[in-house]
Amino acid sequence: MTRLPALSSLEGEDRDRAISHLARLALVGVWLIFLLEPLAAAWSARSGVRGQLGLAATVLFALLYMWHFERSRAFDANTDGLVGQRVTSRRWPRYAVLVALTVAVTLLIGQPGTATWVFLAVSGLWTMPMPYALAIGLALAGGYETLVRVLDGWNRHTGVSLSIVMAMLAVSAGRLAMRRTADLSAARRENARLAVEEERHRLARDIHDILGHSLTVITVKAELAGRLLDADAERARAEIASVEALAREALADVRGAVVGVREISLAGELASARQALTAAGITPRLPTAVDAVDPGLKELFAWTVRESVTNVVRHSGASTCRIDLEPKRIVVRDDGRGAHGGAQGSGLRGLRERARLVGASVTTSSADENGFEVVVAGK
Repeated sequence: MTRLPALSSLEGEDRDRAISHLARLALVGVWLIFLLEPLAAAWSARSGVRGQLGLAATVLFALLYMWHFERSRAFDANTDGLVGQRVTSRRWPRYAVLVALTVAVTLLIGQPGTATWVFLAVSGLWTMPMPYALAIGLALAGGYETLVRVLDGWNRHTGVSLSIVMAMLAVSAGRLAMRRTADLSAARRENARLAVEEERHRLARDIHDILGHSLTVITVKAELAGRLLDADAERARAEIASVEALAREALADVRGAVVGVREISLAGELASARQALTAAGITPRLPTAVDAVDPGLKELFAWTVRESVTNVVRHSGASTCRIDLEPKRIVVRDDGRGAHGGAQGSGLRGLRERARLVGASVTTSSADENGFEVVVAGK
C-alpha cells in the first residue's frame, strides 16, 4: 500500500486529506473481520499443506483487497461509473489476482473460504462499471446456492449469498450517494464560477459606461476651453474647473463600481446629459421631472440616458437631442447622421444586458440623414 507520512508532519488540507484517507481505509478494513471464519478453518488444519496454503492465501487475499481499494479510490465518484481513473491499466490485473486467490481459498479450505466471495463481489464495484459488477455479484450468489446443493458436506444456508447481495446493495447505495454529493459540489462550484463571471461582466459594463460618458464630456469641455482661451478667459477657466470636477466624479464612480456600491439617478443623469449636450453644441430637449417614471425602471432609464447621450455626443453629428419619458418607457432620439459609428458596440450591448435583468427591452432604429432612436420599455 501507499505509505502515508506522519500526521504530525502535515498541516491544513494535507492533514485533512490524510485523515480522510485513513478513515476510508478503516471503514473498509473493519469488514475484514468476516475473514476470521476462513482463517480459523485454515488455522485448525495448519498441520497439513492445504491448511498452511489456505492460511497464506487468505492473508494475501485480505492484503490485496485493501491495496486494491486504496489504489482504486473506491469512493471517488465518476460520471462513467468507473473508479480509479489514474490506475486504469492496473485495476483489472489486481482484480484478476483477487479472483485467483478466491478460487484458491475456496479449494483449499472449502465452504468457509466462500466468505471471500463477498469481498470479491464488493471489490468489483470499484473495478468495473456498476451493471457489470452487479451481474458478477448475482452470479457469485447464484453459484454459491448451486454449490451448496451439489457438493457433499456443504451446509445449505443462505448466509454467503445473502451477504453478497446485501453488501453490494449497501456499497452501491454509498457509491450513488457519494456521486450525488460530488454532483452537488460540482453544481455549487459552477454557480460560484458563474457568479464571479457575472460580477466581472457587471464591473466591465459599469466601468465602460462610466468612463465612456465621463471621458467624452471631459474631451468636449477641454476642446471648448481651448477655443475660449483667447476669446473668453473667464469662461475657459470655468470649463477647465468643470473638467477637473468631472474627472474627480469619474474617479469616484469607478471606485464605487469596483466595490459594488455605486448609485446612479435618473435626475442626475438628465442634468449631466444637458451639460454634455450643451458643451458639444447640441440643443438638449429634455424632461424636467422624473416623478412619473416607474421606480423599478429609474436606474435602467438613467443608464439609458448616459449611454445614449454619450453616443450622440461622440458619433451623431446632431444638432438636437430629445428625450421623452413615460412611466415604463424612455425614448432618446437625435437628428444626426443615422446609425452611429459606435452605437451598436459594447455600450448598447451592456444596456441590453441591464434591461434583460429587469425584464425590459431595448430597440433601436435608424434612417440615413434622419437620426437615430433608442427605445427602452419595461413590462
